[in-house]
Amino acid sequence: MVKIHVLLVDDEEDVYFIFKHVFKDWIKSKKMNLTFSISGEDALNVLKSDEGHDVILILSDINMPGMDGITLLKEVSKRYPNIATIMISGYSSNEYKDKVTELGAIDYFEKPVDFEKLTNLIKNKFPELNDTQPGAA
Repeated sequence: MVKIHVLLVDDEEDVYFIFKHVFKDWIKSKKMNLTFSISGEDALNVLKSDEGHDVILILSDINMPGMDGITLLKEVSKRYPNIATIMISGYSSNEYKDKVTELGAIDYFEKPVDFEKLTNLIKNKFPELNDTQPGAA
């Protein structure tokens, strides 16, 4: 069975529970493994560890204390070019969208996240998920 390992990076732990609920069917069917990191620094540590060796998608907030999401995106693009990244921000900004796209992110979402659009993007990027629908938030 193919498993998609997603690393969610956000400085607010409540976000993890929301995404876990949205992806519950994929997680339950063992098609997705969702790991949470509280910061950019923590995310890089996860990627260096055995736990993160198979991460293929990162969903990251942009505005976080310490290492922000843009710095994380730059590091991931440099060190792990095969990992896809989707950036998320609570701020509406074409400047952010242009910058993260230029740095290699596959997309940019504003909070509150349009989960239907996000799950469709993930299904298009990883078609092996298509026979299992994620739960609605």
